[in-house]
Amino acid sequence: MARRRLLTEEQWARFLAVPDDERAMVRHYTLGRDDLDIVALRRTPHTRLGCAILLCYLHHPGRVPGPDERPPTALLEFVARQVAAEPEDFIAYSRRDQNRREQVAAIMARTGHRAFDRTLFRDLAAWLTSKAQIARDSIILATTLIDEFRRRRILIPSAAILELMLHQARGRAERILHRALVEGIDQRSTDALDRLLTPWADTETTMLAWLRRVPAAPTARNMLAVIERLTALKALGIDRASRARVPEVAFERLAAEGLRMTPQHLQDLATSRRRAVLTATAIRLEMDLTDVTLSMFDKLIGSLARKAERRTAENTLRSVRDTQTQLRVLLTACKAVIGAREAGTDPFEAVDQGVGWFRFMKCVTDSEALAKPEAADPRTEMLGRYATVRAFAPTLLNRFTFLGSSSVTPLLRALDVIRVMHAAGRRTLPDKPPTGFIRRSWRPFVIKKEGIDRKAYEICALSELRDRLRAGDIWVEGSRQYRDFESCLMPRPTFDILREEGALPVAILRNAEGHLAERGAELDRIAAEVAGLAGKGLLEDVDLSNGELRVTPIRDTTPPEAEELGRRAYDLMPRIKVTDLLLEVDGWTDFSGCFTHQRSGRPADDRAAVLTAVLADGINLGLSRMSEACRGSSMRQLAWMHDWHVRDDTYMAALARIIDTHRALPLATVWGDGRTSSSDGQFYRAGGRGEAIGDVNAHHGNEPGIAFYTHVSDQYGPYHTKVIAATASEAPHVIDGLLHHQSGLAVEEHYTDTGGASDHVFGLCALLGFRFAPRIRDLKDRRLYLLPGREAPAMLQPLVGGTIDIDHLTANWAELLRLATSIHSGTTTASAMLRRLSAYPRQNGLALALRELGRIERTAFTLQWLRDPGLRRRANAGLNKGEARNALARAIFFNRLGEMRDRSFENQVFRASGLNLLVSAIILWNTRYLEAAFAELASQGHAVTPELMRHVAPLGWEHVGLTGDYVWGADPLPETGLRPLRRMQSLLAA
Repeated sequence: MARRRLLTEEQWARFLAVPDDERAMVRHYTLGRDDLDIVALRRTPHTRLGCAILLCYLHHPGRVPGPDERPPTALLEFVARQVAAEPEDFIAYSRRDQNRREQVAAIMARTGHRAFDRTLFRDLAAWLTSKAQIARDSIILATTLIDEFRRRRILIPSAAILELMLHQARGRAERILHRALVEGIDQRSTDALDRLLTPWADTETTMLAWLRRVPAAPTARNMLAVIERLTALKALGIDRASRARVPEVAFERLAAEGLRMTPQHLQDLATSRRRAVLTATAIRLEMDLTDVTLSMFDKLIGSLARKAERRTAENTLRSVRDTQTQLRVLLTACKAVIGAREAGTDPFEAVDQGVGWFRFMKCVTDSEALAKPEAADPRTEMLGRYATVRAFAPTLLNRFTFLGSSSVTPLLRALDVIRVMHAAGRRTLPDKPPTGFIRRSWRPFVIKKEGIDRKAYEICALSELRDRLRAGDIWVEGSRQYRDFESCLMPRPTFDILREEGALPVAILRNAEGHLAERGAELDRIAAEVAGLAGKGLLEDVDLSNGELRVTPIRDTTPPEAEELGRRAYDLMPRIKVTDLLLEVDGWTDFSGCFTHQRSGRPADDRAAVLTAVLADGINLGLSRMSEACRGSSMRQLAWMHDWHVRDDTYMAALARIIDTHRALPLATVWGDGRTSSSDGQFYRAGGRGEAIGDVNAHHGNEPGIAFYTHVSDQYGPYHTKVIAATASEAPHVIDGLLHHQSGLAVEEHYTDTGGASDHVFGLCALLGFRFAPRIRDLKDRRLYLLPGREAPAMLQPLVGGTIDIDHLTANWAELLRLATSIHSGTTTASAMLRRLSAYPRQNGLALALRELGRIERTAFTLQWLRDPGLRRRANAGLNKGEARNALARAIFFNRLGEMRDRSFENQVFRASGLNLLVSAIILWNTRYLEAAFAELASQGHAVTPELMRHVAPLGWEHVGLTGDYVWGADPLPETGLRPLRRMQSLLAA
């Protein structure tokens, strides 16, 4: 059976070809002094030119030209000028093959180049094996191999030999990985792994399928079901430490294969590979299910708290009416007592006649209940839901071992007490259980005169456990989301080495004193300037009179001429089906080639199937209904394509290709230069099966949902998107998009609305080199902070809230640099770290230091915001672009009533990524055709200027057919590469 090719002949030819652009020729073929010395040994022009060409080929691409190969004319002309020869002299040189071979040997002896042989084949194949353990992409491996040939000065062999080396290295790397991963696993565990693929009795379901089918809704029943799966995985006897024996990238790749392959497909694999894949899958599943369980616990306790607060609020409103009733009864009784005293009659008889003694006694009893402080406390309602907590708490505490810092020792001891109590079947706590973890607000409910209330004690401990897990004070081994805070950061020795070598990727001074001195002087200068302008009434749209700050909002106005230009331009846009639009954009960018196979790294052979799967995500139709609406695509075909070619990383690569193509267009530079961007969340209601895992955000009503948080460049390109909880703060996610997009955008200034702004984000943006400029709604309530010993001008004194704790900031400066380095290097994400830092009840040293740094930066930003109306206009324009993009996204995501009905987070990510890719494709297509439309309008004499074009956004969709059958097979385009523009005809035309 013929071996499958990793690279095509055309791809290998590009690797071995001579570059033809001027920049590359100058870089590779400018002869140095040593080269000219070798050439000078030749006496005739044709031998000098031939010798120089041989030298050039040895330099790059690293081979000897073939006997009948003629170098490009541009290369001959460039080299001939350097050696006093004419390009035609090469004809005479090429006729003498014997002399050429002798020159090759002599030149190689002088330059140190070596011929390729069997020994070098084995050596380089072994060297490439270690690279192939991490990188599976054939293009990357080929590039790495050829670069190593050039570095070692070894003549590059034929493409067939290079292909063979790639095959051998990849195969050997896989065998080494498989052996390393299963090494040390005993026979019992091996048999257990094999049984994962065996169907259970009287059913076709395998244990692996059961393990992968995880309930998503956060309920007590589902949590117990997930813990049951964790127990089954633990019983396999697979040591989690096995994953450390192979590179992280290789482990994740094997685990991803196991999560995608069917049990039947896994059965067909070779024994060693099958067991390695199953080992990685079992370890990955144990980690994932650990996170799922703890996340369910988090949501369950949070849901109980929210329901308790809502019920308490309802009871409070009801109690107001009850209180009014009781007050009227008591008022009548009091008046009766007063009247009796004045008349000298019996007050008790007066009360009995006025309201009735029984009614009066009931009123007193009811008032006593209403007057209790617990009646208006949500914790009372939480205690009433103890049965829900009791359903999962014993199993949760028995399954997980919680670890933590010394500050949470009392809580850990309390959890152990509760675990032992339930395990022993007791219904009472020991005499002196740990109480150091109980907060003041919980003490009246837990610690009572008669002793410790067991139910309140348990719910209090579990509520505190949830908070400490969020903050990182408590962690669980084997979890990725709830792991030790220190393990999230770059190892300290690595950081120390980078710091000593001056290689930290931070944008501020390495020493705190120098940075604080610079920022202090800058703050003084800006404050004096703002105060001076304010005193003269020269701050545009800003009023600082009477100690209050008032900033007039920016009014975004589009000139009527620009609106008319936009209408005329979109009237000329060709009508197009969304399938044809995607084919056209793919023809410009080849973004479908980014959807490579999970294992082989090769692009999909069926481009239409890839685009169909992407379209199903983007328009929220789903694969099943898409297979019905798209002729020629079966559900099985689309499911296979989606499982093996559609991933988060392939979506990111495809998006980057579209964004980079778009930003290179001339019209895109009219909208911006790609150095500013904005981000905002867009809420999507959860419906159907997805409703169970959505979160309720009161800002969007009482219905559950999720949010897509998207970053948009000033050129309208949505270069990053991610799924976040509807209730989550947007601020932690701002920096993720700035760092983790794959496009060539170099964003320097970023805008958000109030939801994306926090002191922590200000501080981290300063560390990473981004100018953060949020449009803060309550800016007048945000205080300014000064460095110690400095005083604000009198005009700004009412805005000052305090001074910066520079001692604390200086003491934690190294940890701030380590945090920024860890985030920039990808050791952790900004969102994960900011969520933890903001979750500390008594914020730790790093959280406080980052807050102090953020206060400095926020103060500087506020002063700049007041002084510079241009900054306010840029921020407003940037945020408006994001909001306009959201309107297009909403129009595209129309199926299933625009609701998110997917239950798994992975599928939600695919929906968000598919939608953003489709939005980007429409923006690119619109931009290309708007350029043509503007050119046509200009030729007709209409006013078309950059100032007017700047107001016409590439976000129209009326001309795009988003509904109907989805058919792939666009008509051939004209030679211009674009469809003809529409011609508007009068309704009165014959």
